Amino acid sequence: MRLPSALCAAGIVAASTLLLAGVAHPAQDSTGSLVTPAPIWAWPITPPAPSTGPKAPQDMTPRRPPHSTAPGMAQSVINDINVVPDWFPDQHPKMPPIVSVGRPPEISPCGHCHLPTGYGRPENASLNGLPKSYFLEQLDDFRTGARKSTQPGMHSIGLMVAYTKVMTPEEENAAADYFASVKPVKWIRVVEADTIPKVHAQSLMMVVDPGNETEPIGDRVIEVSEDYEQTELRNPTSGFVAYVPKGSLKRGEDLVRNGGGGKTMACTTCHGANLKGTGDIPSIAGRSPSQMIRQLIDFQNGVRNGKNGQMMKMPVAKLTISDMVAITGYLASLEP
Repeated sequence: MRLPSALCAAGIVAASTLLLAGVAHPAQDSTGSLVTPAPIWAWPITPPAPSTGPKAPQDMTPRRPPHSTAPGMAQSVINDINVVPDWFPDQHPKMPPIVSVGRPPEISPCGHCHLPTGYGRPENASLNGLPKSYFLEQLDDFRTGARKSTQPGMHSIGLMVAYTKVMTPEEENAAADYFASVKPVKWIRVVEADTIPKVHAQSLMMVVDPGNETEPIGDRVIEVSEDYEQTELRNPTSGFVAYVPKGSLKRGEDLVRNGGGGKTMACTTCHGANLKGTGDIPSIAGRSPSQMIRQLIDFQNGVRNGKNGQMMKMPVAKLTISDMVAITGYLASLEP
């Protein structure tokens, strides 16, 4: 049922007000029961836009990132989930079909959301350099329901659940081998600040508002594009900046490396002294704080229950949002 446009508009205004205040919106588990609220800045899900009549004609002007020699594409083509813009093919190994073209209509290519380089974006995950065994375990957890989300409305999680239901072992192994072979790079710049550019949720990411208004950062980690236009081109040479409250990096380092005086277990215990993973335990250095904080909350809320996920239950049990902001900000600041 479609709501009257006035009600839709009122809902959008209300959601925007909550967002700017840093207020969380409630999430539900598969039974409809309320679970710990999901912070809007970590799960930036926007309400449907009200209908405003006929759509304007699409701009079909070909675009491409600076220094790319690949043929340009219209933005509508770049946005197509079944298209993988490969602007710099010399920056990664040859993609297997599951990464470059997928198997439409059942499976869209991995490279659209996670990019051919596997760097990913704040709304999904960086896959480059993940151990093959860990990668395959996560696909299995999505398929069996062992890995869910505190906020089921996060479209990226829903897609992974659907894809893993129909992926073949050959496709899974090809994707795992490919992303394991791509070397992680520094993709995120971390900045401590009391105030940050004013932001809003858009396309499952936080986006800087037009103009030069600012707002207090509060107890949040806000990850935004260095250049939003280039992010929308899916340019793998244009990364992100993550804002964290002042003092976060020092506090995060203590939590990550020492356990914060008994507040948690030192991350180095399992993820290695350099936090770049050991065996089937993944690297957590230099990865997206948006993605990592969602995972910490998911572990704490009991919606991630895979084999290795059980190992995270105790370390996250006493963490507050403030702790998680400090931990993920510090981890994101490291060289991957």
